[in-house]
Amino acid sequence: MKPAFSVIFLTTLIGAGQGLFLALFTHQSYALFGLLPMQSDAFYGYGSVLVLLLLIGGLIASFFHLGRPERAWRSATMWRTSWLSREVIALPAFMGIAFLYGVSHLLAYRPEVVTLPSGLIIDLSVVLGVIGTLLAFVLFVCTGMIYACLRFLREWHTPLTVINYILLGGSSGFILAAFYAASAAPDQADFFAGWAIIITLLAFIGRAASLVRNAHLKAKSTMQTAIGVKHPHIVQRSMGSMGGSFNTREFFHGKNEAFMRSIKPTFLVLTFVLPLLLLAIGLFSPVLLGFAFILQYAGLLAERWFFFAQANHPQNLYYQTIG
Repeated sequence: MKPAFSVIFLTTLIGAGQGLFLALFTHQSYALFGLLPMQSDAFYGYGSVLVLLLLIGGLIASFFHLGRPERAWRSATMWRTSWLSREVIALPAFMGIAFLYGVSHLLAYRPEVVTLPSGLIIDLSVVLGVIGTLLAFVLFVCTGMIYACLRFLREWHTPLTVINYILLGGSSGFILAAFYAASAAPDQADFFAGWAIIITLLAFIGRAASLVRNAHLKAKSTMQTAIGVKHPHIVQRSMGSMGGSFNTREFFHGKNEAFMRSIKPTFLVLTFVLPLLLLAIGLFSPVLLGFAFILQYAGLLAERWFFFAQANHPQNLYYQTIG
């Protein structure tokens, strides 16, 4: 498939935003049970501002993928059958809860909602955090299932697609949270960095598993089945179209084999190896933690490009080779 950079930026930016929200509320949850010191409202509030900036950036990027942006609202009408429609609904819902969560902290408006039998007080920000956490995972699932539900694109049609969207988004979000904490609450940076290391390692395992799986896929469609001829030696000499068309532009990435071989180790190093090293040696250094996030985000752009490009559409049996 031909990767669309608007979708690449959409999925990576909102993934980082979802991961950052999960990191912030994870810390608040630990603090609620006395496992960590509760931070100021400003810490969670301004962290939520970063979440919203990432989500808004992803939303803006998505509009560049639309032929008629003024009709974008119609994409939500097929929510009963379309994962894309469900994503269109889940994203603004999550943005709204993240906004309210941030406002609750920034205005210090956290009225008590319920007191548990143990005496634990659940305030408004906790309720919003729980709802936001659920919506973050719903959004991850919706985004991943847009691709995982396509059976004819076998590279995507696997539970690993959804799992990797969750883990990669969580990894980038927790690394950003470690950088944010190193600046705003230095004594808490090790908490976020520790979780970032764990999630990044899990993300590496998940992504490596998908790469191994896809490398061993055997094509169900061949040149013989495509044209209904059983001769064992069939070679395509032209793309089946005298000039450029939608099929020749949108269903193949157009890169050579050397480029495809080089981008895989590139994104593996940038997304996993270097961030893990920087997290390990720069636990309390905002500069190194910030560099880890930047390097990983560059790696995620390459990883997402490869994710889209690796999907081999069956129609390429007709249109991929240029005579």
